[in-house]
Amino acid sequence: MKQFDCELVGKVGSMALIDKKRNALSYDTVARISADLRPGDIWVTSGAVEVGRLDYIKRNGCEIEGDDESVKTDYSAQGQTVLMNTYRQFIDPKYSVRQILVEHQHFNDPEKRAHLHALLSRSMHQGAIPIINYNDAVSCEETRNLEIRNLKAKSAHVVQCVDNDETASQIACLMKAETLLIMTSTEGIYLDSKDKSTLVPVIGGKDIEELIKNVEYHQTLCEGASRKGANGAYAKLEYIKEPLKNGTTVIIGSSAYTIRELLSGIAPRTIIKTN
Repeated sequence: MKQFDCELVGKVGSMALIDKKRNALSYDTVARISADLRPGDIWVTSGAVEVGRLDYIKRNGCEIEGDDESVKTDYSAQGQTVLMNTYRQFIDPKYSVRQILVEHQHFNDPEKRAHLHALLSRSMHQGAIPIINYNDAVSCEETRNLEIRNLKAKSAHVVQCVDNDETASQIACLMKAETLLIMTSTEGIYLDSKDKSTLVPVIGGKDIEELIKNVEYHQTLCEGASRKGANGAYAKLEYIKEPLKNGTTVIIGSSAYTIRELLSGIAPRTIIKTN
């Protein structure tokens, strides 16, 4: 029986997509990612809110004023169009590209979960590359929190999708991915986040129990996040525990490298798997 249904689920973070010198979407980064994407790969992209914010400032010379929830909604709706247009521009034109926007209920409701699984499975067989993002544009935080509380009253295990690290990990579980690649603005997990020479190349274990214990040790060393609202390396290591239990190999590395460089080990990275 086939152990894995999908070779690769990948994810890139918001700040990993931004050219900090130009304060704009890094077309080089999207092009580098897109060049390696093939049917059978599933890509989760963050960045809609930040890209939308930068695009709005570029066109209007100022930021949107208002409450945080409304501003986030407006930026996300604007940024989605920029992101998808850019991925479509750089992905090989012989492949179809499909945008899929998800929310927490797509993982917590069995019927919606099955529907999402079927959609992604068809995409792989139809030569299409799914580009997934959390649906910030229509997700109201107050309503979402109420729904999550109600779900927690009924079940101990509830998917919240508070950021796309969790979304990507859940997609990896849903599709039984062989590899989960998380691209960030750093080269992986560090013993000391302030000392880049302390990059941890491998987090391993003789079995899943030892592996999870070693992941939890490295969580104690994590601090900080790349942007407001992000949860940083600690949360990444928390979310990947479920895919690891399914036998998925997890790789965390920088978006400065290509997907293939990170998968092959040519580029610096942290790889997390049983020995």
